[in-house]
Amino acid sequence: MRVLFSGGGTGGHIYPALAVSGALTKDYPGVELLYVGTPYGLESKLVPREGIRFKTVNVSGLKRKLSLDTIVWAGQTTGAAAQAVKLLKEFRPDVVVGTGGYVCAPVILAAAVLRVPSILHEQNAFPGKTNRWLAPFAQKILVNFAESKQYFGRQRGKVITTGLPVRREIIDISRKKGAEILGVSPDRLTLMVVGGSQGAKSINQAVLPLAAKVAANPRLQLIWATGESQYDWVIERLQQDGIKSGQVGNITIKPYLHQVAAALATADLIISRAGATFLAEITARGIASILVPYPYATDNHQEYNARSLVKKGAALMVADEELSKGILVDKVEDLLSKRKVLETMSQSSQKCGKPEALEQIVKEIVSCISV
Repeated sequence: MRVLFSGGGTGGHIYPALAVSGALTKDYPGVELLYVGTPYGLESKLVPREGIRFKTVNVSGLKRKLSLDTIVWAGQTTGAAAQAVKLLKEFRPDVVVGTGGYVCAPVILAAAVLRVPSILHEQNAFPGKTNRWLAPFAQKILVNFAESKQYFGRQRGKVITTGLPVRREIIDISRKKGAEILGVSPDRLTLMVVGGSQGAKSINQAVLPLAAKVAANPRLQLIWATGESQYDWVIERLQQDGIKSGQVGNITIKPYLHQVAAALATADLIISRAGATFLAEITARGIASILVPYPYATDNHQEYNARSLVKKGAALMVADEELSKGILVDKVEDLLSKRKVLETMSQSSQKCGKPEALEQIVKEIVSCISV
């Protein structure tokens, strides 16, 4: 069995492909994998580290406004499709899986030309423009949010709600083990704050007064990932306020949470952006959340993601521009003082989670080959 993956630009397009490729390798020892991306995208760094064969095509994103760049893009995409056809002829895949990003366009088109079955996976509640455009050429469209089905128009009959693949260690680790790894208490009510790998200054700024309240309450603890670029600034601000931090007391602050599985296992309430991959991990664990969608996300897709969980009672949402008004602190204090409400949100979050997504996606891929 030969499976070709394509997706890139952001981790949200790459990590699902890596999770599925890992499961295929485990379940089908003889499987051959190829990942096609761009030479300058994040995938060029992440995929080779996993030991997966990696090839590239030269393509870039389409500008939103018509200009001379649009003509250049059209020519570049045509050339990339020719490159993709050559790669597919050499590798001879049984199925092609696209997980989003503009690099998928020439690859899925090449699969259509060569009559190789293809599958698209859409992570967000509001589908990306590449997946919407490619939908007619795919045999199946796997989605994370059921709400995204409505945006595929005449292709809705191909849509299957599978969820987004979540690593097994995220699901399997216990609260006790997670707390042990992080050096925190498994018994305290735990607030986790994360703004993405680079952090989010607006969220960090809003959490500063909340940290003071946590420091004064021995029943609580805070696990805070500030982002690499903002760690020193946050530490300095806390020190100015006389708050001990780091691995001291009930506040743990790190630039980046490498042990994210351990942190999620310990968390009772999470403050974060609304990227699809992290939301899949939150709901797989059944954790209540306060979501602050990134306001500059393409097509405002993070707000669509957040609203999906809010509608189901699993989360609250705060707009980024509202953070400076102190709303975040009020919402956190209210939730932490109402344990039954927090528990109900957690139960709703768990109902939204799809821990079986990885296995289902693998089955859909294999069945596409069998057809």
